[in-house]
Amino acid sequence: MAFKPVWTDQAATTFRKCQAAATTSLENRLRKKRAKASKAEGLFKQIEKCVRLLLENPKHPGLHTHAYDSIESPYEGNDRVFEAYVQNRSPSAYRLFWCYGPQPGEITIIALTAHP
Repeated sequence: MAFKPVWTDQAATTFRKCQAAATTSLENRLRKKRAKASKAEGLFKQIEKCVRLLLENPKHPGLHTHAYDSIESPYEGNDRVFEAYVQNRSPSAYRLFWCYGPQPGEITIIALTAHP
């Protein structure tokens, strides 16, 4: 079952900033005729892949999804918040925090952040 994304303002802002940095980096790289992608391009590619896998299957093994208790759900009730890995085994690896809802078939992306 594919899910529909619902973005919080914080998550959407972070996503757009990463996207803008990757786009700027790509344009500069193409203008200078360099082949190697920048860190910003790589990070955005990983974020896109994580979101795509999450919406296709929240239990995908590559996401290493698990419950996260330090963040409260933005919705009423005892909804659980989950953490998914955008990156793994890298300094300040990015994480994506999400929960189910508010409607059936939706996933709310709460935050995209570097792991402390």
